[in-house]
Amino acid sequence: MEPPDHRHRANLCALAAVLFWSTAATAFKLTLGELRPVELVFFASATSLLVLGFLLGLRGGWYHLRKTPPRTVALALLLGILNPFLYYLVLFAAYDRLPGQVAMTLNYGWPLVLSLLAVPMLGQRISGRQAAGISLSFLGAVLVVTGGQLVFPGGLDPVGLLLALGSTVVWAFFWLGNARVRADPVILLFLGFLSGTLLSALAVALGPGFRPPSPAGWLGLAYIGTFEMGLSFVLWLSALQWSRSAARIGQLVYLAPFLSLFLLRFVLHEPLPPSTPLGLLLLLAGIALARTPSPPSSP
Repeated sequence: MEPPDHRHRANLCALAAVLFWSTAATAFKLTLGELRPVELVFFASATSLLVLGFLLGLRGGWYHLRKTPPRTVALALLLGILNPFLYYLVLFAAYDRLPGQVAMTLNYGWPLVLSLLAVPMLGQRISGRQAAGISLSFLGAVLVVTGGQLVFPGGLDPVGLLLALGSTVVWAFFWLGNARVRADPVILLFLGFLSGTLLSALAVALGPGFRPPSPAGWLGLAYIGTFEMGLSFVLWLSALQWSRSAARIGQLVYLAPFLSLFLLRFVLHEPLPPSTPLGLLLLLAGIALARTPSPPSSP
């Protein structure tokens, strides 16, 4: 049995992380009205870097950072190319082109992409249950994209759809790479955001050039960089550390997309056809089914 104080801390941290993630889609859409995607990646990554550096100092992590093996440091810096630089660049571009509910729902399909990538990269096989889960999630994604119509509607940007799907591939590759690195998660995040910030600064300099954000832009990027891209991951990792049941804590993450739909509807006034929550429910159910281990076969 978990000590009551640890269980309470784990639940609070997990719920706080879920709350921040549920506001992400709305915050992305609002801030992208003020900034280009590459600008948002740079400013938000730089904000996250400052937050993570501050947290690292509070935890005495600078000493451990100096003691981190050079190979681990190099891998963490390389992973920063995937996240935050490439992942958020692709994701923000998708949100810039699509309704928030569509971009958000498709982005939540990354565990299925991870299952598919594990076949060629890790030599794993897809079980019948996983195949059923992937099929169910695919049906859910089709419902969201088509609005429940039998034919593909012409209103959605096809490039945006490809970008939203591409973000799931980038995140799955990042997860596979990050799982192979053994170090303090906050140190890994800090190093990743360091290289990601430098790369996004270079992309802005070579692309649209630097321009000061508007007051609304500053507010949005500060929120995204502090809470969605930085603090939420630390809170989630802390929740997993304090909890003895990662599965129980992990179930809370399924609250985030439905809270996101609520915020998109009532803050941004996005039309919410019945096919969207139904499709999201099918997508998440498929993910849960694909993650559930198959029962042992009879002898």
